[in-house]
Amino acid sequence: MHSGKVTMESPLKIKNIRLFILFKVLFNSRFYYPVFTILFLDFGLSVAQFSILNAVWAATIVLLEVPSGALADILGRRRLLVAATTIMMFEIGVIAFVPTHNPTLVFWVFLFNRICSGLAEAAASGADEAIAYDSLVAQGDPDQWGRVLEVMMRFQSIGFIIAMSTGAAMYDPRLLESLFSIFGASPGFTQETTMRIPLYATLVLAVLAWLTTLQLKDPQVPSQKGQPDRTGQVAPDSHKPPSLAQAFRLTWHAGLWICRTPFALAVILFGMMFDGVVRMVITLSSQYYRMVQLPESVFGLLGSMVAILGLIIPKIAKSIAENRSPAFGLWLTAALTATGLSGMSFFWPYIGLFPALVTFGAMYFTGFFVSYHINRITSSEQRATVLSFKGLAYNISYGLLGVMYALLLKAMKDGVQTIEMENMVFMDTFWSFPALFGIWFLCLLVVYFLFLKPRPSI
Repeated sequence: MHSGKVTMESPLKIKNIRLFILFKVLFNSRFYYPVFTILFLDFGLSVAQFSILNAVWAATIVLLEVPSGALADILGRRRLLVAATTIMMFEIGVIAFVPTHNPTLVFWVFLFNRICSGLAEAAASGADEAIAYDSLVAQGDPDQWGRVLEVMMRFQSIGFIIAMSTGAAMYDPRLLESLFSIFGASPGFTQETTMRIPLYATLVLAVLAWLTTLQLKDPQVPSQKGQPDRTGQVAPDSHKPPSLAQAFRLTWHAGLWICRTPFALAVILFGMMFDGVVRMVITLSSQYYRMVQLPESVFGLLGSMVAILGLIIPKIAKSIAENRSPAFGLWLTAALTATGLSGMSFFWPYIGLFPALVTFGAMYFTGFFVSYHINRITSSEQRATVLSFKGLAYNISYGLLGVMYALLLKAMKDGVQTIEMENMVFMDTFWSFPALFGIWFLCLLVVYFLFLKPRPSI
């Protein structure tokens, strides 16, 4: 008897799994991504204001990442995901329709946008994977989580390819004017009008994501109230109203569990290293492309090319995760990252694209391996909270690396006045990424072998 469960060959027959994949695609495929920086500037914001706004965004996520995970475990993952998509609609809607004649108003509206974006990211982080994995536990086979991740990452990549390819096109008034001229029309597009089109398209995705989350249902997992779960904690009574103290208690217990579970702690520590270093490099990718003499006109296509890796790597990662040890996945990801970063440091004209693709590919392996192993060892009662701790670690890593690199650039740019000299500074400081990765990786290996590696029982 299967107790109403779906057979292990068909995890995608579970409605929540299909909705989870659809949510991930709609929530993350944003048409303004290929023009993200210039979008802010074309609305009249300065580079300094852009930096401040992104700092606010990062701070919002860091402050709310773990509390939102605890709320998801207490209030229900569906409620947090509905809240995330509701906030996303406000996030996109306010800047899609803001008038540009008042620079002060524009700044405050974009500040509201960044806070809402951080809130939405924090609310969705952890809750999305938690509701999907628990649906497998309740209705299918949790060993099929790798299959779910594989399909999800593939569809996300398809969504990203479409967004990257069409988002930049929507933003270009000359291209849109040329396309309409084929049909004998001349709408008279200007940058003022076309810069909002990617936002309108993303707002449509936000509404669709909201409708998707409304169809989700929180699965019933085996743990019963008053009975200890796999971590030794007692599942909360669902008939009692949740309290702030309960959220803090769950957060505390989840943090203790991570610290007392060497494998979970190791996965998060290595994951935050890979994610922080590679994500920082991805942030700087447009400048890197310029330095290897790739024309700006192909940047959108390069983003799509990176997304294509998401169609290939998940299947490879799934096979490795299911058939090889976690150590094999670690060493493979480390080798790809070290090789890619080292190759990028040479700034080879044109062919410098290939080590960049190797580096970006390591990001896909990191995301797959971390999600696969963390979800397998975490109990349902604290899954979203533990995943939020992972997200918090990632964002702290990324934020600290950003500050450190900015300070390094500031020190190296002292007296620099020309663009050519700034480009030289960028190339001269890029070595810090492979160097930092090598030192960080060796330090984590020492910590693992001294404190986290399981000892053979006597």
